[in-house]
Amino acid sequence: MRKIAVGKWTEKIRNADGTTSEQEVTLLNALSLLLNMKRPEDMPRGFDKFRMFSKITKAFEKAEKSQFLELEDAEYHFLKSTVESDIPAAWGSNPDILKAIEAFMEAKNE
Repeated sequence: MRKIAVGKWTEKIRNADGTTSEQEVTLLNALSLLLNMKRPEDMPRGFDKFRMFSKITKAFEKAEKSQFLELEDAEYHFLKSTVESDIPAAWGSNPDILKAIEAFMEAKNE
């Protein structure tokens, strides 16, 4: 089991009308975005992966309340491999997301 603190930060967002506003972002948002950016042909398939995504979803919902993401090894390793292969390099220029992702990648087994 991995227990990861859900890092939070604020980002400035450009609105459609040209104005900017601030939005709170978390590690959960970043991981969700990475999963949503995966090409359909790269997404895992099958009943076991179906169950895994259900576990990830439940862990994310629990983490929104507790501020700690708790993942079993299979779910953690899947998300970690997604980060390793799919994270946009440009995200490294944001020190807040860098800190949150590095904490995720270095999570120890409890």
